[in-house]
Amino acid sequence: MFVCTFAGHREVYHSCVDKCVRLLIDMILDQHDNVMFYNGGMGAFDDICAKAVNAAKPEYPQNSIQNILVAPYLSRMLNERKAYYKTMYDHILVLRESEGAHYKRAIQVRNRWMTQQSDLVIAYLIRNFGGAYDMARYAVKNGIRVINVAGDFSFDN
Repeated sequence: MFVCTFAGHREVYHSCVDKCVRLLIDMILDQHDNVMFYNGGMGAFDDICAKAVNAAKPEYPQNSIQNILVAPYLSRMLNERKAYYKTMYDHILVLRESEGAHYKRAIQVRNRWMTQQSDLVIAYLIRNFGGAYDMARYAVKNGIRVINVAGDFSFDN
């Protein structure tokens, strides 16, 4: 099983991001038959990625593809937008590791967990701060490949 996680800022300012993400997903699916995509579901980049995975599924019927929303905690939004989440994701995983943590800390715990499971992180990074940056930096420090669809990016040590 190959695991890919998405990490990006909530706002997306580049018009070609969806095409870049889809190209990378196609490359992964060309190389791996069994792929799990983890998504935090917290912004425009995550939405673009979830849609790209779903769009790829019919074109790779021979592949086992799972599009998974990883929630840091149970939230009212999961119930309020239940129909949306059911159409976008195959599964919703609420992490036990982040239960009981302050909501901001719970997101960090979730992000690290997703990264630790991953073979690859597809990122959208345009600034060197925030949760997406921290997640990608953590991946790099732990030897996990990060591809930034917004272009070259260096991490501060």
